[in-house]
Amino acid sequence: MLTKKEQRLRRARQTRIRIAQQGVARLTVNRTNLHIYAAVISSDGGKVLASASTVEPEVRTALGASGKGGNAAAAEVIGKRIAERAKAAGVEKVAFDRAGFAYHGRVKALADAAREAGLQF
Repeated sequence: MLTKKEQRLRRARQTRIRIAQQGVARLTVNRTNLHIYAAVISSDGGKVLASASTVEPEVRTALGASGKGGNAAAAEVIGKRIAERAKAAGVEKVAFDRAGFAYHGRVKALADAAREAGLQF
């Protein structure tokens, strides 16, 4: 019997194999109860080119007094930030790696915000 985390990582492995064959940078998302994290990782060597998360002090102040990073509004903020940082690093096209999470709610909000801010995937 696989644990919930093992099931998610098994799903993620399939996606990562497919993305590796495309040979483009990947926008990967990690979601916890309190925060959401996004990183653009290069296809060659796996270097992190850009990252953004709700743990950053500027983001927490922008989200208000509670600093809640576990909602769709916070995910949208991170989507915009990761797109801006990726473009600054010279990355326009990425493959979206949802890391085994369902494309729904916060993950979808982050992806939509990144698309709106100009990332192509």
